[in-house]
Amino acid sequence: MKNLTVNGQRLWESIMELAKIGATDKGGVCRLALTDLDREARDIFISWCKEAGCSVSVDKMGNIFARRSGKDNDLPPVMIGSHLDTQPTGGKFDGIYGVLSGLEVIRTLNDLNYETNTPVEVAVWTNEEGSRFAPAMVASGVFAGVFDLDYGLSRADLDGMTMGEELERIGYNGPEDVGGRPLTAFFEAHIEQGPILENEGKTIGVVTGAQGQRWYEVTFTGQEAHAGPTPMPTRRDALLGAARAVEAVNRIGMSHQPTACATVGLIQAQPNSRNVIPGQVFFTIDFRHPDADVLAQMDAELRTDLEKIAGDIGLEMAFEEIWHSPPVPFNKDCVDSVRKAAEDWGYSHRDIVSGAGHDACYISRVAPTSMVFVPCENGISHNEIENATQEDLTAGCQVLFQAAVARANSVPTGK
Repeated sequence: MKNLTVNGQRLWESIMELAKIGATDKGGVCRLALTDLDREARDIFISWCKEAGCSVSVDKMGNIFARRSGKDNDLPPVMIGSHLDTQPTGGKFDGIYGVLSGLEVIRTLNDLNYETNTPVEVAVWTNEEGSRFAPAMVASGVFAGVFDLDYGLSRADLDGMTMGEELERIGYNGPEDVGGRPLTAFFEAHIEQGPILENEGKTIGVVTGAQGQRWYEVTFTGQEAHAGPTPMPTRRDALLGAARAVEAVNRIGMSHQPTACATVGLIQAQPNSRNVIPGQVFFTIDFRHPDADVLAQMDAELRTDLEKIAGDIGLEMAFEEIWHSPPVPFNKDCVDSVRKAAEDWGYSHRDIVSGAGHDACYISRVAPTSMVFVPCENGISHNEIENATQEDLTAGCQVLFQAAVARANSVPTGK
């Protein structure tokens, strides 16, 4: 397929165009799921897909599917996709690269007047980040049958707005059922979001799977009191409990190196007044590890440590694990097709396990799946300074193109 070359400049220009929607002063993007900015990005993406001759459908979770016909449209499609939503201080490439790489595959097929055996679809998954509505990847999870539709639509942000309400408000509560249809394969291209490829001078990460994740929500409740007259030994300071919990989370992560990650990413103290001892604190915990047994051990340690912290300070604790995604192995044939494409094009590459969760993790439950990683500068992502080179992005798209087309043509037509 050496003569089937994607247009890296067109891909880059498309990424930069969508980066204007929600652009921040520091060069990043803030485009939270189901906001007006998300709607604007969705509208532009759909217009580009229609210009490329695709038919477009939207399901009840707001997932978008743009389909290019194949020789046999009765065959299950090869799907490529990712997400348009970002973190509050996100970058230009996380998610959107995977969506627009899929569009570039279709545009290149059009340029070459090339017809694949199966249809090729580009998917946009709603609320991959989970930064506005927890948990992450909820809409691809509904597609894969991990969550039911009512659960997905009822997820609420911190202001109490649900996904269902916001989908209706922005006009993306589509009519199509969510999931329940076969796919020939699913591929997702993404920046690595870590430093391994850059540090080793590799252009392509052949993603063999993703590590497991557990998300928790914890509330410590003590007693609000005046910061001046209240003696230190008598205080029931919920924020002190949260501070000790942050240390415990970090200690658990450090004790399971080299691959464990443990993070407290959100804290809300009440009443949040400078001269009042906090009476209640809500915080989140994110645990990750590629080994399910180690992840379970981290979970047990966390529960023990938090119970002790609450008891020592005299706090009540509400503890909930809101999401558990086990370690995910990707399909061997799809992984091999990514590796072969990298080899055929002469790109330096290595096998890699994803440290982050992606929609591909859920789609792998219902379709053969793999991912393509490319380096990002200093391994930084979920940050406004997130950066990647046009050369690497083009290489990843080229590998994606060959892997997806090879899978699409591996299925014989009935026509």
